[in-house]
Amino acid sequence: MENPRKYGIPPYRTAVVHGGPGAQGGVADIALKLSEYTGILEPIQTECSVDGEIDELYRLIKNWGEPPVVLIGHSWGAWLSLLTAARYPEAVSKLILVASAPFEDHYAAAIHKRRIERLSPKEKIEFSSLMQSLTASRSGEDKFLSKRLHKLFLKSDFYETGGEGEDYGNNIEMNSRVFNSVWSKAAELRSSGALLKTASLLKCPVLAIHGDHDPHPSEGVEIPLARVIKDFRFILLEKCGHYPWLEKHASKKFYEILKTEIL
Repeated sequence: MENPRKYGIPPYRTAVVHGGPGAQGGVADIALKLSEYTGILEPIQTECSVDGEIDELYRLIKNWGEPPVVLIGHSWGAWLSLLTAARYPEAVSKLILVASAPFEDHYAAAIHKRRIERLSPKEKIEFSSLMQSLTASRSGEDKFLSKRLHKLFLKSDFYETGGEGEDYGNNIEMNSRVFNSVWSKAAELRSSGALLKTASLLKCPVLAIHGDHDPHPSEGVEIPLARVIKDFRFILLEKCGHYPWLEKHASKKFYEILKTEIL
């Protein structure tokens, strides 16, 4: 597997970081679109620890890019980009956090509830059954069950999308080993306050872009970060869920924002 994936003409001064953790290929569409304007790196997460992923992202940027780079991180990738910029400030000129998970636990409590409320009665039953089956699984990594569960999550995560959004899950290779190893430790960083403390150390400008229909509450990103980051901006996209580039009403504005920020 090529790592990082490269798009457009070098030098590579922008990198787009996927979420998950371990959702390999999750931001390929963004990288391809932005490569119309500049060289883009798409780093792939392969390490099984938070520290390992931070150092891996830095290494890929340093070896293949032209630092300092603009880091665009989606979901967990937003956290990873932030953690990397704090540890290696010389490598990052600007952070763009797309659909980030909230930075304090009390905001995160609403995510699961919002997702469930957006499912039909039949889908809620299926969701409950899938969760029970995965819990009972010896490995907890049954690919078929995980893929179906992911499709239900996707349905609740969108405001309105076309065929590209419906097919989004088919284009991702989910590395469950990375997810299982990384996410629990990442969540501990939030619970302990270490994540937000790290955000306060950032030296570069930070822009957060969030959809008003994202099950991850926008106030869980805007309020904590505005409190600790001096050079911070926040843009809320209307009629937009967790994947702005796939939203019918928001994708055009989303790409316009990114083009302005990276050029």
